[in-house]
Amino acid sequence: MTTRAQALIPITIAAVIIGVIGLMTLPQDSKLESVEFPRGTILIDDIPLEVQIADSEPRRVRGLMFQDQLPFDQGMIFVFDDPGLYSLWMLNMQFSLDMIWFDQDGKVVHIEQDVPPCKTALEITTCQSIVPDGEAKYVLEVTSGFVKQNNITHDSLLTIISI
Repeated sequence: MTTRAQALIPITIAAVIIGVIGLMTLPQDSKLESVEFPRGTILIDDIPLEVQIADSEPRRVRGLMFQDQLPFDQGMIFVFDDPGLYSLWMLNMQFSLDMIWFDQDGKVVHIEQDVPPCKTALEITTCQSIVPDGEAKYVLEVTSGFVKQNNITHDSLLTIISI
């Protein structure tokens, strides 16, 4: 008769081997090990923000994943080459966000407030993309509560100081 330990040892070894092989075969850009973000400064109305700049595909894919909550004077700006319908999701986020989409002239296209993170396995499988109401060239992610605290509306304006 097989003991419990005799049955579990081969299963555990197989699981470890499969896991290691799976990690080794991931494409390098999927591992998201060390993505560096340049920094810049923007204004929303007259409110200055220091932003991390996500202006390439690896940076946009990584976004704010795994980062700690940002102070209200910081954020991340996603910069796209051309205006379009760019959706975002909250995969591997550690805190809730407010998201603001801007057109190429800095006018607000769409605002989402208090978007919760997708951290657990169940949340990740049901994590939905947030799609804006119109085409945007920039998307700003800030800590949840920023929009309300600073009275950001569809009449607010993005001014780029340096990105």
